[in-house]
Amino acid sequence: MRIVIADPNLMPQRATFEAALPQGTVTSWHDSWNEHAVLTDLKDADVYVGPKFTEAMGAEARNLRLVHVAGAGYDGIDADALPAGVVCANTFHHEGSIAEHIAAVLVALRRNLLGQDAALRSGLWASSVYSPDIRQPETLRGAVVTFLGFGHIGSAAWNLLRAFGAEGIAITRSGSVNAQEDSLRWAGNTDRLNEALSESDILVVSIPLTAETTSLIGAAELDELGPDGQLVNVARGPVVDETALYDALKDRRIAGAAVDVWYQYPDTDGRGEPSAMPFSRLDNIIMTPHASGVTAETFRGRAREIADNITRLSLNQPLKNVVISR
Repeated sequence: MRIVIADPNLMPQRATFEAALPQGTVTSWHDSWNEHAVLTDLKDADVYVGPKFTEAMGAEARNLRLVHVAGAGYDGIDADALPAGVVCANTFHHEGSIAEHIAAVLVALRRNLLGQDAALRSGLWASSVYSPDIRQPETLRGAVVTFLGFGHIGSAAWNLLRAFGAEGIAITRSGSVNAQEDSLRWAGNTDRLNEALSESDILVVSIPLTAETTSLIGAAELDELGPDGQLVNVARGPVVDETALYDALKDRRIAGAAVDVWYQYPDTDGRGEPSAMPFSRLDNIIMTPHASGVTAETFRGRAREIADNITRLSLNQPLKNVVISR
C-alpha cells in the first residue's frame, strides 16, 4: 500500500504515524501542499492525506481508495473530484487542546494579565492595591458561560471550566443538549441565544459556520452580553460579525475578547492582516493565529487515528469518520 502525505502539520509526528501503519506500507511525504508536486506523486497512490483535493488530482489518482484530512474540516476536498469508489474521512483530537486554550485566555482576560504585564514593564503596578480606579478582577468561579455550539469543543471546554466553578448554558442549532445530564444551568436552541447572553458573563463560540450561523453574533447579541462580558471565538471568524465585534471592543460595550479564528488568512508565507478592521490597536483583545488546536497532543492523536483507518482499509474493515462516499 502506498500513501502520499501532503499536510505539514503531520511532519512532526512522522515517526508516530509510520510506526502505526501496516507492515510494508510505503510513504511519500511533502512538506507543504503543492498541487503540481502532489499530482506527480498520486498516480499509484492508494491513500492521500492532505487538506485539499482538486479535479486535477482526481483525474491523476487512478488507484486511490481513501482521501483523509488531518483535521475536522474537509471544505478543501472537492467531492465531485473524488474518483468512483473513493471515500473521504476526517479526524478530531483537537478538543482537549482547544478547551485548554479557552480556559487560558479566559483567565488572562478576567485577570487582565496582559495589561498588568505591559504596565509593569514600564514601572506601573496596575493593581487595585495601588490604584482605587482599578477594579478587583473576577475569577471564573461563579461566572456564567454560554457555549454557542456544544459538540466536541464546547463539551470539552465545559468539562474544564466547570472545574473552575463556572456555570454553563448550552445553545445549539438543534437544542437537543440534555442540561441535567451535562450539569448545565439550562440548554436550548439558537432562538434562545439572546436570553442566554442576558444571563451570561462569557460567550464561547464553537458552532460550525453555515449560511444560518454567519454573523449570528452581531451588535445586538454583543450588547446583550454587556460591558462586563467577554467573548472567545474558536469556531470560524464570520460567525461573529467583524465590524460589530470591533466596534463593541473599541467602545467598551463588551469588556474583552479572545479571537483565534479570523476574517482574512495569509498565503503560505504566514504573513498578512487577519481582518480589515484594526483589531491590533485594541488593548482588550487577545489575538492568536488559528492555533488553539495546534499542539503535539492534537496531531499525535490524529496521526494514530489516520494510521488506524489505513490499517482498516488494508483489512477491508469499516472506516471511521467517513464524511464523503463516492
